[in-house]
Amino acid sequence: MTTIAGRCHCGAVRFDVTLSDGFRSIRRCTCSFCRMRGAVVVMAEAGGISIREGEEALTSYRFHTLSAQHFFCSRCGIYTHHQRRSDQALFAVNVACLDGVSPFDFPEVPVMDGVNHTGDTGQPTRRAGTLWYDSAE
Repeated sequence: MTTIAGRCHCGAVRFDVTLSDGFRSIRRCTCSFCRMRGAVVVMAEAGGISIREGEEALTSYRFHTLSAQHFFCSRCGIYTHHQRRSDQALFAVNVACLDGVSPFDFPEVPVMDGVNHTGDTGQPTRRAGTLWYDSAE
């Protein structure tokens, strides 16, 4: 297990997260919300996120089935994490909020098909593709 500190852009929200599978759970999603948000995320089990500062600055957003809860800093607007729809025992954490981590650290990120969500189709989650990052170096 990997524990790492994180924060929003303005620093009002600070948290620690324990990644139960390290960075092996990295992914993006094609659903309408994730597509617009553009975040790369990793998974933490319920209880794996501890808000150290700024819990009062967090706001949340729910849509469609209202089962996923997406958290944002109410001051700077940065998405920090969300409780997943397909597995309520998991939280997805924005890697760009983690200290010393960038979404560009990962040359290959699986993209999951959130448009055809397993909760809507009854089918297993399907990989929609891969996001590639090729450094100019």
